[in-house]
Amino acid sequence: MQLDGERFLRDEITHIKAAVIGDMMTDRYITGKVNRISPEAPVPVNLVQSQRDVLGGAANTAANLAALGCKVYAAGMRGNDSDGAVLSSLLQQAGIDMSGLVTADHYHTTAKIRILGARQQMMRLDYEEKKQPSSEQVKFIMDWLEGLLQNGLGAIVLSDYGKGMITEELAQSVIGLAKSFSVPVLVDPKGSDWTKYDGAYGITPNLKELADCVGKEIPNEEEAIVAAGRGVRAKFHLTHLFVTRSEKGITAVSENSAVHRASVAQDVFDVSGAGDTVMAVTAAATAAHMDMETLLELANKAAGIAVSKVGTYQVKREELLHAWVSGDTMRLSYHPLTWEEAEKKVARWKARGEVVVFTNGCFDILHRGHITYLQQAASLGDHLIVGLNSDRSVKALKGPSRPVNNEEDRSFMLAALRSVDEVVIFDEDTPEELLSHLKPDILVKGGDYKVSEVAGRQYAGKVEILPFVDGYSTTNMIKKIRNK
Repeated sequence: MQLDGERFLRDEITHIKAAVIGDMMTDRYITGKVNRISPEAPVPVNLVQSQRDVLGGAANTAANLAALGCKVYAAGMRGNDSDGAVLSSLLQQAGIDMSGLVTADHYHTTAKIRILGARQQMMRLDYEEKKQPSSEQVKFIMDWLEGLLQNGLGAIVLSDYGKGMITEELAQSVIGLAKSFSVPVLVDPKGSDWTKYDGAYGITPNLKELADCVGKEIPNEEEAIVAAGRGVRAKFHLTHLFVTRSEKGITAVSENSAVHRASVAQDVFDVSGAGDTVMAVTAAATAAHMDMETLLELANKAAGIAVSKVGTYQVKREELLHAWVSGDTMRLSYHPLTWEEAEKKVARWKARGEVVVFTNGCFDILHRGHITYLQQAASLGDHLIVGLNSDRSVKALKGPSRPVNNEEDRSFMLAALRSVDEVVIFDEDTPEELLSHLKPDILVKGGDYKVSEVAGRQYAGKVEILPFVDGYSTTNMIKKIRNK
């Protein structure tokens, strides 16, 4: 019997155990505003507003599996340094078992630092040192893995970022041991020589990685990808080859078949870590023995959510479930949260160590200024929740002719934006009482306010004031329409 995608996401996925072995990293995002060019050199000056650390590399794959509800065990190397401490702390916050990590002396934990301005990546700085595990460290990991297999694992992921962890000795030992327990090994490959992955259950390259492996350019067309995929699959004795194809979705090449699933058109803000998202869904679905068509649909939807966010992002089980049951358009209908629902959701986000941003407004006729402001607010944290003035409060603030759009329509349009996670309506003139329930990490206000003037500031971790975009005003738009 084929496993239904909804039942899988609601229940089955929470029973899956997976091990992730690979190059563990941290990703640091430094976000600021860019308003001028440096007088010292022709470079933009980024006025830093926030900084956050998230798991990267193999650790991001592990975090994606954990966010989907799986029990995850991680193995890799970390250094005795500050980035190693950040890595351990983030893994712990994500609920990932770190018993397979080995501490390597004289080794710098890999860290990637991304500088963002106006929600766009301006520069990336990398700290890394390629280091292979010693024979003793390989033995430690294999003993660790065998113990997990004896207690029941659904899948193993080898996440190779070319930093030295996935050697041929380790990869072949893992694949051989997993086969003796009939557990699939899925590989996120690196480099053009895939000999060390020989015999794996599946490999998940993107189109460029597949082209590097075969040594020639491959057009992003089904026939060409299947032909190349079958040759690679036979050469390295793979059960499946999962090729991610950007806007054209995913193709799975198996012994006697090939399955294609196209992606859904959407806004793309950042592709960082999207491959890790696909790997996590593929591994979990493989562990559950899901049919290939459903597996690829789930992976496509998860990737679509991931690329719509800024920075490395772990797709949550409830997000993917919502996307699955709502169809490809994600939000055909939307009902704003009640205060109780919003309070519980914010509490869950904060309990996972995620930064919650809150802003509020009437948002009567959405325009470019609104969108830019919301994108900037969203970039300050992991989730943006918008407090929306009710129709009654808009009339009280703006006059009897407002709002132009009712609260149901305004909440629907806000929720359709990629930058907005949820909307909650308040009937008071200010969101102060609502904020006393939500208690966000960051309260964002737009305009020329002083922090001391912001209502409800005492209930937030901190307050950020963002300038409105000049030249955009709902009031002026209404006047312009009336004068025509």
